[in-house]
Amino acid sequence: MKNKILCGVVVVLSIILIGVVSFKKETNFSYDEKKEEKKEESIQENEVYQIKVYNQETDEITTMNMEDYIIGVVAAEMPVSFELEALKAQAVAARTFALYKKEHSNKEYDVVKGVSDQAFNTLEEMQKKWADKFNENFLKIQQAVSETKNEILTYQDQVIESFYFSMSNGYTEKCELVFQQALPYIESVESAWDNKSLNNYEVITQFEKEEFCNKLEINCDEIKIGSIERTDSKRVRKIVINEKEFTGVQIRTLLKLRSTDFDIDIEDKISITTRGSGHGVGMSQYGANGMAKEGYPYEEILEHYYQNIEISKI
Repeated sequence: MKNKILCGVVVVLSIILIGVVSFKKETNFSYDEKKEEKKEESIQENEVYQIKVYNQETDEITTMNMEDYIIGVVAAEMPVSFELEALKAQAVAARTFALYKKEHSNKEYDVVKGVSDQAFNTLEEMQKKWADKFNENFLKIQQAVSETKNEILTYQDQVIESFYFSMSNGYTEKCELVFQQALPYIESVESAWDNKSLNNYEVITQFEKEEFCNKLEINCDEIKIGSIERTDSKRVRKIVINEKEFTGVQIRTLLKLRSTDFDIDIEDKISITTRGSGHGVGMSQYGANGMAKEGYPYEEILEHYYQNIEISKI
């Protein structure tokens, strides 16, 4: 009986061994080859996922992982109190902008830390800003970034220049009216979520007459507002002050106004009322949050503010 059992075990083991040998021969499977493939994939991913960030304040360049960088950008660029879907839209827009800069950089670095490219918070800066809510807020932003990992915006298979800004006046602006270049994926669209219900949607800034004239380099004997030309989005395109013509962008820059949708009132002082905040091109962050509150997913938010784009994977 024992001999029969032993004989049966030998037969079963022989069948299994034959099967394993046959499997190896048919698949030509090699652990070494797979390791090499994984190693190659890892090298390629690391090259894509490395970003060089220049800090103008310290004159230093820091190389970091792309996803870690995006966490820092979202933390700096959008209020953490915003809806998760808005934070996801911000993460994709920020990652896209970073990759666009990386692909077009001819310098030792890819992006600048600050308003010229994208703001960025280090962990220490987040801890200082959020204090005892650091863990909660960090996890929320980390979730927004991880749930959109690798996702970027493309137009005709090319990474787009995904401009974004704080708050519109109810409409976004055409790219060429601000940055002197027409981009087919950035047109003026309605953003009804940006309205008077938001804090600081409408702000009044006052100037002494002498300060106003000095900044614009005009004669201050008498201040006269001439013709005003507005864009379809109701922003000032051109304005004549004391017979000197300015663009709305120039006025916003010289006077450090919140937006180019403004009215000027001349009395004892110069009072300028602005609506919205930022250059107005691309995605409105407050608009994105308004859409998220109404239940729009981040994909639809991005498709609203950037036209005819695709959400692709790096």
